[in-house]
Amino acid sequence: MTDDDRLIALEIRLAHFERMAEDLSDMLVEQGRQIDLQAAQIKRLRERIVELAQGGERSPQDDQPPPHY
Repeated sequence: MTDDDRLIALEIRLAHFERMAEDLSDMLVEQGRQIDLQAAQIKRLRERIVELAQGGERSPQDDQPPPHY
């Protein structure tokens, strides 16, 4: 294997690693968005639980039967 062949092989491997790093970064960003969304949903659910535990107002949805009735 010549020096040029080795250099080309290294450049190819580097390109693959750079692409993999970009893909992983994109996945981390998406997971961060999902975590933020879920944290907001959990916060709203906790607030609703506290409200219900304190005898808060009932939602009209609370009085409706489930859809399978």
